[in-house]
Amino acid sequence: MKGGLRQSMAWLHTWSGLLLGWLLVAIFITGTSAYFRDEISFWMAPELHQSVASEATPQLAWARLGEQAPDARAWDIILPQDRSPVAELRWQPDTPEAAEGGRRRGERVEMDAGSGEILEPRASRGGDFLYRFHFELYGVPRIWARWLVCVATMMMLVAIISGVITHKKIFKDFFTFRPGKGQRSWLDAHNATAVLALPFHFMITYSGLLIFMIMLMPWGFNAAYEDGWRGFFNEVFPRQEQSANAGAPAAMVGDILPLVNRAEARFGQPAQRISVSWPNRDNARIEISTGKEAAITDRRRGGNPTLVFDGRGDLLETKPGLYDDGASARIYNLMVNLHLARFADPATRWLFFLFGVVGSAMAVTGMLLWVSKRSQQLRGRQPGFNLRLVNGLNMAAITGLLIAMAVYFAANRLLPAALEGRESWEIRAFFLAWLATLIHALWRPHRRGWLEQLAALAALWLAVPVIDLATTDSHLFSAIAWRHGALAAFDLVCLGMAAGAGYAFWRVAGHSPARKPARASRPRRATAGESS
Repeated sequence: MKGGLRQSMAWLHTWSGLLLGWLLVAIFITGTSAYFRDEISFWMAPELHQSVASEATPQLAWARLGEQAPDARAWDIILPQDRSPVAELRWQPDTPEAAEGGRRRGERVEMDAGSGEILEPRASRGGDFLYRFHFELYGVPRIWARWLVCVATMMMLVAIISGVITHKKIFKDFFTFRPGKGQRSWLDAHNATAVLALPFHFMITYSGLLIFMIMLMPWGFNAAYEDGWRGFFNEVFPRQEQSANAGAPAAMVGDILPLVNRAEARFGQPAQRISVSWPNRDNARIEISTGKEAAITDRRRGGNPTLVFDGRGDLLETKPGLYDDGASARIYNLMVNLHLARFADPATRWLFFLFGVVGSAMAVTGMLLWVSKRSQQLRGRQPGFNLRLVNGLNMAAITGLLIAMAVYFAANRLLPAALEGRESWEIRAFFLAWLATLIHALWRPHRRGWLEQLAALAALWLAVPVIDLATTDSHLFSAIAWRHGALAAFDLVCLGMAAGAGYAFWRVAGHSPARKPARASRPRRATAGESS
């Protein structure tokens, strides 16, 4: 190794972080927002904000499905929860397509939990768009997008390990910050954000790769199972078989509340889901699942305590929700749940969000450090094409992405609710804004470009809560927003983003490139005559 281990690791750290650094910044920022994916989706559907759950909600949903889909193959009622105050009603029509599995998701509507009224929220991908972009990008074939994200994640893991090896005084440097020193300040900020949440950075990177282990390393599944990974999942997570044929018409229990109360009393948790196969038939089967204490090694889906009744309301089976998947499955569940924060209460989710912000700052400062270091080496010369290109791409990846996110949220309020293909237009607004920032950044890849994009960033994030105030009744100054704290928190985060962008603008506007002080001339030694 030329120059020794640390010098080699420094080279590896620099280039593994730079080559896919712009994609990593986007992955970090959109992944951080995904911790509040449900809250973002709720904010982007103002038609749902009036819903308030009550004890009568299960019966209202039961009656509504009885009117909406009495002859369906299956019903599914998702009851209101902390992160979603509406009831979601799903059903699978009894059609040949459904029998063949062609309509597995069936139909879906959302119901006001207080009145039983069917709601019609505006078409929007909500937080799911940012969540999916985090690991599938957009407009790229899914398999290739996932491979690209996995390669970038592997480069991130290499950058983390090589960075730890490179900085032998990394923990000492964590407590050192020298503002206003150009390259030195960016290095101090990069070190501090890297060390502050180093275990989180390693966990989130490694677990991200582990989630796609079947795609990255399928050989063990292919060797052990004839159907490969599909055979593995069919064995470990077998599907519950539904009776293939509808029974004779028969009345079901009319009041679901006693069954719901029985399940809640049995398990000591509120009911979350009511599932019915072959409703209004003599072979109907009603399953009422409750919540449970969140565990960090829980399965990704299923495992909730459940009572099973027949159509008349007689208890058939009790499923306590206990299972033992073995040590390897529990370790896998642990890493997946840590990555997605599925087990997290609101305080823990905010902590993960802050760690994600720190991780984003680590990636951003690393990219800016690369440019700052090479800019100082110019010694007054004009930057070349390569440096201008990297600086422009940095601008588009950092301020450009945040501008695009603000435009995405503003478009949700400004586009007509009845616009055809509305959710696609929200996404188009996101990418058009991002493309505009890229063109601007490549055209003005210098300090004035940063100032202009920071000003636009501050203005747009400030505009989001203002537009919300002008277009909805669930804005920051309304009781509805504070009744559903996520709505108020969203507007407050927007104001915080605007304040952060304004502060960055002020710092960049007031910064002048530091000049090296002239070296002081050494005093001339006096001669004998002068000393006298």
